[in-house]
Amino acid sequence: MRNGYLALAFHTLFILFSVAPLMVICLVAFTDKGYLSMPFDGASLRWFYAILDNPEFIDAFWFSLYLGIASASIALVLSVPAALAISRHRFPGRDGINAFLLSPLMIPHLVLGVAFLRFFTALDLNGTFVGLVLAHTLLIMPYALRLVLSGAVGIDPTLEHAASSLGASRLTTFRRITLPLLMPGVVSGWVLAFITSFDELTMSIFLASPSTVTLPVRLYNYIEETIDPLVTSVSAVLIILTMLLMAVLDRIYGLERLMIGKGQ
Repeated sequence: MRNGYLALAFHTLFILFSVAPLMVICLVAFTDKGYLSMPFDGASLRWFYAILDNPEFIDAFWFSLYLGIASASIALVLSVPAALAISRHRFPGRDGINAFLLSPLMIPHLVLGVAFLRFFTALDLNGTFVGLVLAHTLLIMPYALRLVLSGAVGIDPTLEHAASSLGASRLTTFRRITLPLLMPGVVSGWVLAFITSFDELTMSIFLASPSTVTLPVRLYNYIEETIDPLVTSVSAVLIILTMLLMAVLDRIYGLERLMIGKGQ
């Protein structure tokens, strides 16, 4: 019983330690002063209205959204066949291919940014949406691959063999059997890849141009010039949108089932 209380206290402190910075950001966003202040004398929506007066933040948000959707979708399309091949087949160079696909995790984003800058400049792709999509796809593919791979390992191959023995084609078997069983890994891999792309800063600084600025880069440039509660209001909006997204996913699909595939 004593160990149970200690575990409960530890997990409570850990959650508070993790959530406290987010709570502080949200509270500071409601300040009525012109500088970062907490506690404050009165709550105000002043800095949330200020977002509407700064269309560059709104444009950067939509650009990051489109970039994250495109990059995560392409990464997922590449990860599904790669995960199925790696999890089900034994062939020469299998471990090497797996390590190669996961290698972006071991390379600092600063190094990737400099490398992509030189490479895309030679191809005249630097500062373009296509260049950012290609770079983000390479960066986030390991996250999508790992989750899809974990889902593929748990699929019972006898189900697919049974479908094939009953006359189903490979495409039908994949669409009716494999993909539904793989869906928890696919959805969770896409969500994690999208979040990683949306939040990417270090590499994007080297590849962004005045017409292709992501929201993290916009916030970074703004902080370099001035620090006011506008930054916290933008961050608070992102936190609220993330919480709403997680609530919708939990309502529709179930976060536990989404992340670990329970009930499959």
